[in-house]
Amino acid sequence: MKKRGLAIPYIIWMAIFVVSPLIIVIIYAFTNETGQFSLEHFQGMGLYSGVFGTSFFLAFVATAFCLLIGYPLAYVLSRESPNVRKISLILIMLPMWMNFLLRTYAWMSILESNGFLNRFLVFIGLPPLHIINTEAAVVIGMIYNFLPFMVLPIYSVIIKIDHKVIEAAQDLGANSIVVFRRIIFPLSLPGVLSGITMVFIPSVSTFVISKLLGGGMTLLLGDLIETQFLGNTYNPHLGSAISLVMMAIVMICMAVMHRFGEGEEEAVLL
Repeated sequence: MKKRGLAIPYIIWMAIFVVSPLIIVIIYAFTNETGQFSLEHFQGMGLYSGVFGTSFFLAFVATAFCLLIGYPLAYVLSRESPNVRKISLILIMLPMWMNFLLRTYAWMSILESNGFLNRFLVFIGLPPLHIINTEAAVVIGMIYNFLPFMVLPIYSVIIKIDHKVIEAAQDLGANSIVVFRRIIFPLSLPGVLSGITMVFIPSVSTFVISKLLGGGMTLLLGDLIETQFLGNTYNPHLGSAISLVMMAIVMICMAVMHRFGEGEEEAVLL
């Protein structure tokens, strides 16, 4: 009973700051301006299918690049000495200690027409690139800001893999490629799925990155929801409906990936 009592403050906190706002969003989504039950905001959701498509596509691209960069990085770090791992992890987490907005402003200075990147390209004799205010700039901002959320979960899982399992596979004649394909990667899937979740969800709902690096030219779901609550087209009912639909789609995607991960783990055990 005493241990259960320790959970009461946490339950109260969750009820006030997590459950209650979610209930309010649900109420707003299923009511109209007069407070009556209505599905009109969901029925007109097709008007924003382009925004949904763009948001999920860019989030998928950013997540894929984070995985392609983050998995090899996490794998290499797991094979280094403890001192190298400590220093590397500090360097990976160091940008996270800086304000998110400042990091995004820094990339504006790098990618703008007269920014550091184009100056460097001109210096080495290459033509400048127009990246700022494009979807490519938004994806770059997502990758930079969310890459640590991919590296850390994968690293934390790989570093815990028992080396005796790898040695047993090698003793049975498995080469490095087979060991990675049949042992390391399947056992690291929980970290991969966690990383995908931690990158994909903030990527699909971001609005600061698209506003600053996209210059308002790339409208994402986060921007659309923000305009419904803070813009001139104030409509919290529509904003809540869009939020619920986005949350439902994300949860379905995460459930599918979770089932895929369970299937891979069962294959390893067999």
